[in-house]
Amino acid sequence: MPEHKISYSTEKTYSTLNQLTDKTENIWLACHGLGYLSRYFIQYFSVLNPEKNYIIAPQAPSKYYQDKNFKHIGASWLTREETQLEMQNIKSYFDAIYQKEIHPYANKKLIVLGYSQGVSVAMRWIAQSKINSDTLLMHSGGIPVELKAENFEGLNFKPYLIYGKSDPYITKQRAQQEIEKAEKLFGKTFEILSFEGKHEVNQEILKTFDR
Repeated sequence: MPEHKISYSTEKTYSTLNQLTDKTENIWLACHGLGYLSRYFIQYFSVLNPEKNYIIAPQAPSKYYQDKNFKHIGASWLTREETQLEMQNIKSYFDAIYQKEIHPYANKKLIVLGYSQGVSVAMRWIAQSKINSDTLLMHSGGIPVELKAENFEGLNFKPYLIYGKSDPYITKQRAQQEIEKAEKLFGKTFEILSFEGKHEVNQEILKTFDR
């Protein structure tokens, strides 16, 4: 059966934490992992200085019920079905957030964080839209295999690879694979930040970027 494409306008929500003022030093674009809603994910960033940090958490588009009682709702960014097409929709969404919330404040530092499944969309967006952030945090997720070093040419962000040593999804073998992928993309410019913990957002590491 043939499949067809159609374009239409839509509206989406995103969450923010703290106020963007003259005292703001860092703007964060934080992409949540599988199963989160942005308004809950953003609470991890409450450990940061509210005067210095303004956090933006986009909302993954595909919401679903997580339990048989239809009570708990989660969301997903991408699957292997129509990945490129869906990423173009996400790119347009992120670009709109960037133009509204980030572009007018070029004097602020931009920190892009992807957590778990959010790593893939954060990195693809930076590569496709040529976003010159100050920092990229790849937290407990997988680097997209199709990305090449040339996708990031001309961009001067500092990349960090973050994972928990007891993360069941990031085994030693998987961690080494991600390190090798990061080396191919960024050479020796990236840093590895590992911690004693499982598959979770590490707030202590977040606080090291609160400067």
